[in-house]
Amino acid sequence: MRLRAGLLSEVIAMAFETVRANKIRSSLTVLGVVIGVASIVGMTAMIRGFDESLRDAVRTIGPNIITVQRAGPLSFANGVEFAEVMRRPNLTISDARAIEERAPLIRLVDIQLGIPGLAPPTQERVFHRNLRSKPLLVLGTTEHFAEGSMLGLTAGRFFTGTEVQYRAHVAVLGQTPYQALFAAGDLDPIGKVVRVGSERYVVVGVFQKRPAVGGFNAGQDDFVVIPYTAYQRQFGLNGVSVRRRGVAGLAVPIQIAAIARDGVDTEAAIAEVRQVMRIRHGLRLDDPDDFDIATQDAILQLWDQISRATFLALVVISSIALMVGGIGVMAIMSISVTERTREIGVRKALGARRSEILVQFLVEASLLTSLGGVIGIALGAGIGWTVHLVSGFPISLPWWSFAIGLGFSAAVGLFFGMYPAVNASRLDPIEALRHE
Repeated sequence: MRLRAGLLSEVIAMAFETVRANKIRSSLTVLGVVIGVASIVGMTAMIRGFDESLRDAVRTIGPNIITVQRAGPLSFANGVEFAEVMRRPNLTISDARAIEERAPLIRLVDIQLGIPGLAPPTQERVFHRNLRSKPLLVLGTTEHFAEGSMLGLTAGRFFTGTEVQYRAHVAVLGQTPYQALFAAGDLDPIGKVVRVGSERYVVVGVFQKRPAVGGFNAGQDDFVVIPYTAYQRQFGLNGVSVRRRGVAGLAVPIQIAAIARDGVDTEAAIAEVRQVMRIRHGLRLDDPDDFDIATQDAILQLWDQISRATFLALVVISSIALMVGGIGVMAIMSISVTERTREIGVRKALGARRSEILVQFLVEASLLTSLGGVIGIALGAGIGWTVHLVSGFPISLPWWSFAIGLGFSAAVGLFFGMYPAVNASRLDPIEALRHE
């Protein structure tokens, strides 16, 4: 069954000539393969780009930051029912103080009021002179927020512990209010007075632009930060029903961010925080947590599960297109065998062996699908770049996506080309010569 090198090159040359001579048929044969490979490469580029941008956004949380919430995505990912989540008690500032005092592995604790969650967040417009922003998220925090959120400042400073203690009306702007109120006039915002809702605040700093997941403006910079003590005075006390914009019965949502000491094992710090919270909430040993503890690693692990499922679905969908293309290859190659029966008979009569006929048709099939794979790779990469240029959606084109696309396309040709190739190699030369 072995073919000499010279004879193999001749067989490959004949296969190339057959493909070149039947351009329309060859194009129709590879169409399904092109679609399948283009979908693999294009979707992989966008999924990988989205994956990297989301990871960049999650990394702003910081590797040693432990976030305590009443509820979050991890609860629902772990199968906790919504009704059970709604029965959970609100977190309080006393919870944060308890963690600060009773968890020695924790270096500092940040209190964050107004974080979006089960309760509606606080949103107000910010005004400066005759300009105003759109409704923005108002956060009340301690002086540790900038460190706890890993956000840098492009101008000014963050407020101090003294300003928090004395309920100073100072504010740090996100990029959205800064652009709306100061960037157009090229004004220095530091020291300027703005109005957040009905109260006046002095701007002491401006945050840098936050990473945008997927390249989309999802409102990641639509916020302003004030001391949580000033927030309490303006919008109400945490854990107590308040009247906000005439709507009664709302509780200010709170989130606690604890930062572990340098060199401390994060799991040990989490265990301390969990123990403090369970004691505070009076939970028995067999009771589940009535709060969420999230870290950068936990969020990334959850995303890994989602991205793996998404990629698997992509492979399945693309495989269907490749299978359709493979069936087309088998059908066209079977027709080609029928049309070239007399040619096969002549070749066999002149001494061609079964292995040579088999290899010729397999080479034709794999050549067609590999050509379709190359076109599909180019088309998929082009689609990814077009989406990126038009919408700004991030893309990533790893080399292995090209290798997978090309490998799949060649494998489709070999697999679906085997049946017609075997049929061609088994033709009786006498009967083939009689074929009209």
